[in-house]
Amino acid sequence: MIEVENLTVNYDKTPVLWDLSFSIPSGVLCGIAGPNGAGKSTFLKAAMGLVAPLSGNVLFWGKPLSKVRQKIAYVPQRESVDWDFPITAFDVVLMGRYNRLRFFGRPRSSDREAAERALELVGMQAYAKRQISQLSGGQQQRLFLARALVQDPDLLLLDEPFSGIDLATEKAIYDLLSNLKEKGKTILIVFHDLPSAERYYDWLLLLNRRLIACGPVSETYTSEHLSRAFGKTQPLFEEATVLSAKTLAGLE
Repeated sequence: MIEVENLTVNYDKTPVLWDLSFSIPSGVLCGIAGPNGAGKSTFLKAAMGLVAPLSGNVLFWGKPLSKVRQKIAYVPQRESVDWDFPITAFDVVLMGRYNRLRFFGRPRSSDREAAERALELVGMQAYAKRQISQLSGGQQQRLFLARALVQDPDLLLLDEPFSGIDLATEKAIYDLLSNLKEKGKTILIVFHDLPSAERYYDWLLLLNRRLIACGPVSETYTSEHLSRAFGKTQPLFEEATVLSAKTLAGLE
């Protein structure tokens, strides 16, 4: 599904990602983890052509992004969006269908029906006419997920979709994404709750500017890899290893 070849990205001559090479198969729910500043969001932006790499490239199904863009949906971090823009929740989701319209084309009834179904899937149909500035953080996250779903993509790239939402909403979104995976979709998620790796993901990409590990969770979610990614002195590493041990012992 995804092939990354010698990818290096700089910001103002400072390396953010250095010589990444790895591949991710189709049909997996892949978590992307690493400490702050590890380059997780930068990787997604580079993959989507929003950041120009210094070297290397990212291929999808063996092709460049320009050849398969319509098959990919990208959900940025909530903080990167102007939520004061005067637009309704329904209109935001409907925007996900614009790449299907002809130049200056108007949304058809089928597009509007698809937007309504997407809102229903994420439990946001009751907020369709509400201005986006009036939505809570969790509602905003679900709204942008609906906009991605309405595109009916084969690949979803989600940048911290669980930031600012409650545990019930988080589980509902994970359940929805798991259902999509069962239908053959591939999903990449930048996340911070390391103990959830074994619970929800079947593939894990660990970054800390360089590639730490990429593969099935059973092979990559280890003390050695977590130590290399986060450092043994980091509380996040300690929390992850303790909870992982409890999970393995059946003490969740």
